[in-house]
Amino acid sequence: MTDALRLTPERLYASPSLSGTAPRAVRFSPDGRRVTFLKPRAEESARYDLWQFDVESGAQSLLVDSSVIDPADAELSEEEKALRERKRIANVRGIADYAWGTADTIIVPAGGDIHLVTLKKGGPETRRLTHTDAFEYDAKVSPRGTHVSFIRDGALYAIELATGTETRISPEAQPEKALSYGVAEFVAQEEMDRYTGYWWSPDERYIAFTEVDESGVDIIPRFDIAADQVTVIEQRYPRAGRPNAKVALHVADLKEERTSRISSVGPDDYLARVNWAHGSLWFQTVNRAQTEIRYNRTDGLPWRVWAPFTEEQGRWVNLSNDFIALPDGGILLTHERDGYRHIYWRDASNGEMRQVTFGHWVVSDIAGFDPETREIYFTGFKDTPLEKHLYAVHLGLSDQQVASLGARRLPDSACIDVNPGAARLHKECPEVRRITPEGGSWSVSMGAGAKSYVGTFSSPDQPPQTALYKADGTRIAWINENALNEGHPYAPYLTAHTAPEFGTIPAEDNQTLYYSIQKPPGFDPAKKYPVIVEVYGGPHVQRVANDWRPLGDQFFTHAGYIVFRLDNRGTWNRGKRFEDVIHRQTGGPEVRDQLRGVEWLKAQPFVDGERIAIQGWSYGGYMALMTAAQAPEGTFAAAIAGASVTDWSLYDTFYTERYMGTPENNAEGYHASSVFAHIDGLKGPLLLIHGMADDNVTFDNTTRLMAELQARSQPFELMAYPGQRHGIQGEALQVHLMRTRMAFLERHLKAPAP
Repeated sequence: MTDALRLTPERLYASPSLSGTAPRAVRFSPDGRRVTFLKPRAEESARYDLWQFDVESGAQSLLVDSSVIDPADAELSEEEKALRERKRIANVRGIADYAWGTADTIIVPAGGDIHLVTLKKGGPETRRLTHTDAFEYDAKVSPRGTHVSFIRDGALYAIELATGTETRISPEAQPEKALSYGVAEFVAQEEMDRYTGYWWSPDERYIAFTEVDESGVDIIPRFDIAADQVTVIEQRYPRAGRPNAKVALHVADLKEERTSRISSVGPDDYLARVNWAHGSLWFQTVNRAQTEIRYNRTDGLPWRVWAPFTEEQGRWVNLSNDFIALPDGGILLTHERDGYRHIYWRDASNGEMRQVTFGHWVVSDIAGFDPETREIYFTGFKDTPLEKHLYAVHLGLSDQQVASLGARRLPDSACIDVNPGAARLHKECPEVRRITPEGGSWSVSMGAGAKSYVGTFSSPDQPPQTALYKADGTRIAWINENALNEGHPYAPYLTAHTAPEFGTIPAEDNQTLYYSIQKPPGFDPAKKYPVIVEVYGGPHVQRVANDWRPLGDQFFTHAGYIVFRLDNRGTWNRGKRFEDVIHRQTGGPEVRDQLRGVEWLKAQPFVDGERIAIQGWSYGGYMALMTAAQAPEGTFAAAIAGASVTDWSLYDTFYTERYMGTPENNAEGYHASSVFAHIDGLKGPLLLIHGMADDNVTFDNTTRLMAELQARSQPFELMAYPGQRHGIQGEALQVHLMRTRMAFLERHLKAPAP
């Protein structure tokens, strides 16, 4: 491979993106006539504008130019910075998000204000709704399009669009009492994927909203260290075993102009999900031990609350966003009752259920429901854990049959698929049909009525491409074909492109572990190569998949390294048995799995067993430290740990206690799962990296490790990034980070073993 074809860090992070201009936040308009999306600029890949695709004509056009509504790139509020960090869009400039209202209105927050886009025949018309120094966020259009609601200074407001009248819906926030309204607390955003704290009823009469009392939550002073100043942030951060926020749920009756307090949750329970369905307010609560989800319901004054059904697990429950109200009065949900996430129909009144999908595979989420055909569309991993696809299954019951169920419960064993992949299923099993073609992975956004969907496909040889499809998988039109032709940004590097090979090895309990191995271009099996083990290893994440791989892998393979990944037990999309192994003992089974992967590597004739490094970020940083510390001496030539948890007592309640319990009831487990319990094993070259303003894995995780290593006279290297949070953002800093990592690896791995 010539130098002209070798990727450089500068080109890796420069614009246009080597992966192409992939759209994000792809959504259907309520009437299904348009598909909207945020599209990055070719010359500035971090800046996004709002575009539309006309379904009938197939034409694309710019709806909102971000530089027009936010020409100065306004400084974000602390709340907005934190929210974007939680959503993993901290690097986005321009338009970071938007929301459809009616079929011709869209809300676009930008520059700290709210903008209403009205779609007209002559073109879109943009109207600025707020004009304050405060930072408004979490904007929504009410279901019938009469109001726009938002959060300002910790309180919920709404503007009547016809008159421009602004009304505060909730009480005013009381910062001195750590009291706010309509917002999602830290753990809801970071760990529950709940980013809002208020919900309109479909008829617009009611708004349910949270009251968040963080007065009992510990203040963890966080030093936001930038290049030229230090700001002390008094962050309310509930560490494992410590008090949580108290969250109450209120309902504002806009017709009667009264507000009722519905329920109080916490500090020993969590408010996880809120939905309006069949004229009722539903809210899911989770107990502190996270072994039960309660599906609570209330129907109106006097707002009596009861729980028609619950989901329980012996180890922990996983949340989902699946909650679809059906015309027959039932609800479609997903549960993990049989150890794998599957679809269930549940009676909204008494909780009686019928399982719809079966097998030793995982449903990812429900994409849509066609009320005419009674087809359920969902994404999942029925064919292989390496590829996510869109599937369809018939609900199987007529409205009359559903109504006749009454108190009769269908047997859970009505359909058993004990051999997934077998040609024939039990005759009572509903047939599951795969819609999307194999050979890669898909993400799907379905339109209303489930007649069409926007699908994004990628594979190791094809960067993400997005199109509009009929429900049966027939492509209607490309939205972004992103073809790897001569004009594609990645074209100059295609001749040196490398793709991973996939395989399996058994874990100690004989569960199957999937790995990927990516070799340098011009690979010569007679040579011995250095290896980088890229690790994450934590819950709710999958890293070994048949999709477009991180382009950093291309950079490493172009530099002559093999890149190896293994999804250890505890990771995602393999079912509860695979996950539950880590219960109360993180950093043990995962490490043993990773070391099995290293053993496999060392047995390959093309691997130089003395030149293997391990590196990871966040939970991956924790795993890099734990694996290096527990491995036999000499296993790794070097280790890189970024933004690492080093002691779980320093991390938040909802995430940590789900897997570990509390420090009080699992002191032995916390000790064994801490890096400090294994620090004597950290003898090889080590590079620590951390953002100095990290509000997720706080910087003291690394500083405590630094102090302990220094006390032991153990040398290590450090790279700290002033002003950066959990992710290192910006082209220049990403280049610097890659160069730092590469220089470290070159020093300790690149030279041939003596």
